[in-house]
Formats: sequence, structure tokens, C-alpha cells
Amino acid sequence: NIKDYQVAALVMAIFLNGMTNQETTDLTLAMAQSGEILDLSTLKETIVDKHSTGGVGDKVSLVLLPLVSSLGVPVAKMSGRGLGFTGGTVDKLESIPGYQTTIEMNEFVKNVEEIGISMISQTLNLAPADKKLYALRDSISCVESIPLIASSIMSKKIASGAQKIVLDVTVGNGAFMKNREEARKLANTMIEIGKLAKRETVCILTNMDEPLGYAIGNALEVIEAVRFLKNDMPEDLKQVVLELGSYMMQLAGKGNDLEENKVKLLENIKNGEAYKKFIELVQKQGGDITYIENLDKLPKAKQIEPIYSPKDGYIQEMNSKEIGKLAGILGAGREQKEDVIDVSVGIVLAKKVTDKVKKNDILAYIHANDEKLVEVKKRLEKIIKISEKPVEKEKVVLEVIR
Repeated sequence: NIKDYQVAALVMAIFLNGMTNQETTDLTLAMAQSGEILDLSTLKETIVDKHSTGGVGDKVSLVLLPLVSSLGVPVAKMSGRGLGFTGGTVDKLESIPGYQTTIEMNEFVKNVEEIGISMISQTLNLAPADKKLYALRDSISCVESIPLIASSIMSKKIASGAQKIVLDVTVGNGAFMKNREEARKLANTMIEIGKLAKRETVCILTNMDEPLGYAIGNALEVIEAVRFLKNDMPEDLKQVVLELGSYMMQLAGKGNDLEENKVKLLENIKNGEAYKKFIELVQKQGGDITYIENLDKLPKAKQIEPIYSPKDGYIQEMNSKEIGKLAGILGAGREQKEDVIDVSVGIVLAKKVTDKVKKNDILAYIHANDEKLVEVKKRLEKIIKISEKPVEKEKVVLEVIR
């Protein structure tokens, strides 16, 4: 009911002066209570939610959630759509023909009761005050404020019924938080909100200077996620999935020893239980599982163009944000909420930072459906930087804050 000009003044004051932890928590709870709050108490189990602050090639939810569900951690996940250079889990799921991301709430809860997992889009009117505040923040250039970012994320998590929360706070050029110091501040603020709101929260800082895994684009990321569940695991994605998964298990009361949890997670990939759970999820929500069993059936781009290395050396840099933007130009992302995306297009890397390359080795493949291929190719060749000297590997999981 508050007029826009008054809220804009409030936002500006918060942006300039900051807030105490109590004030940030009060704002979070007020935003959470501004709409519907999902009651998951009928599930009679600890619901642990996972959220990422966004990145490029981030298909973690597609892999991690069926995996932890296969180990008895119930998953009731509402995800968003992609905007700007970061992809959204809902768009990726919708590239599987038939998969329903909008189902009734009682069916959502029933699916979790019956098979231990459901993944849908945010269909409830969750934290509507957050949507209005976010639009205002954007229009007056007050987006980058830790209390406002933290309350925005946590209000949606609290409204979606989670009792415990594991947050993947991405850091780097392809993330909202460009450096570790800012990411730490955000993580600590969200943990304090969690304490005051009685929701135990763990934040894991992960590196987003290069895309996660190899695929960037909706159907392409589904393919990579399914292969991961069949034991073909890119190292960086594996580290993030195991770290987040081990904490989700711990918070759900399914194992206190984090290293032991990681062993169990790997075991359920190797024995096929996690893949089986993914098939079960897709089937339960109307998806055609033949597209998962035979990945060649998923939507394909008309043109697949390789990019070659101009010289011998080592991959020094692959700027996540710039690669994410190129995938968006191809049609894999959206600038406005109403934009329609093309699920078949994107970029698949053939090399990662620190990899040794020879002249004319393939560095990446561009999957395109129109003439934008030419522009993207020129720009991608400049984005992938090659050095003559070996490059040091950066850590993928930077730190854990709880």
C-alpha cells in the first residue's frame, strides 16, 4: 500500500546507510509475509532448501537435487527463470518436452511425499513486496546493497517453506558478487538473518570466474547434467555438487560427517540411484523420459561451429560473464522477463582454464540457429585468452561460512 516515491526514499536510505542485522531480518520477514507462505509441515521431515546467487553454466540444481533426494533428503524446490547472463533452472527443465513446471501446490507437496522430490517454477505469490522493491531498486540504481540483496534472497526462501537453507554464493566476473570480501559480507548477513529467523543457514562460496562445467545453454546443460548423473563428471561441477550435497545431508539429519556424506553421494551416482531419481522426477511431472534416455532426441541447433586455438599454450582466462552474454545473444537467455528463449542454442567449451592446448585444437563449439553465429564467433575468439606459460589452478570451492 505504500507509494512508490516513499519506498524509493526508504531504499535509497538503506542503500546509503546500511542496516543492522535485526533491521535486515525484520525487512526480510515483512517481505516474506507480504504474500503466501508455503506450509510444508505435512511432509513431517526437515526440508532443506538450496539456492544459488546465480552464474553461467550453473546446472547444479539439476544434478544435486535428484542426488540428495536419492539419499532420503526430501526436495521441495521452487526455482526461477534466467534473466541477463545467468540461466534459470526452470528454463532448463522446460527444455525437456512435456515437463510441467507449473503445477498446483497440493500436487507439488504430494509429489514430494510420493517420490521425495518436486522441482517447479515459483507459481505461488511468494514475497510480492520483494518483486516491487527489486523493480524500484533497479530503476534508481540501488541494486548493489548487501542488506537489500540478502533480504531479497532470504524472504523467498522463508516464504517457500524451508526450515534449513544451503546457499551457493558465487564469486567472480560471472557472479553478482565480484570479489570474496563482498561475497563474505553477503554470506554473513544471510546467516545472521537465518539465526534471527530461526532458519539454520550455511553459505558456500564458489568460484564463477569461468563457467561451471562445459555447457552453457538450456538443453545443452540438461545433457551435461544427465551425463553427470551417469558418472561423467566435470571436476569443477563435481566439487560444487559434493560440497553443497554434504551440507544438505548434514542439515537434514542424514549424516554428520561431511566426508562420509560425500562418499555416499558419489556412491549413489556410481550405482545409478541418482539417475533413477531424475527419471522419476521427469516422469512424475509429465516429462517424456525418452528424451533423457536418448539425449540425441533433445532440441538441437541447426549450426554447430567449432572455435580453434590460434596458438600453442595454456588457457589463461574464460570470462564467465562475457560467455554468458554471448549465449544470451544466441537466444539462450533473456533481457526482459517476457522474452522467449531458444532452448537448443548455447556454447559448449572443449577446454577449461589451465588446460594445455596446441594450435588448431578445438576450444569450444557454438550452437546457433541464425546469423548471430558470426558475431558470437568473433567475440568468443577474443574472450578465450591463451598464455605461453602454465597457469595456476584456482580453487572451485573457496570457503564455507556458517
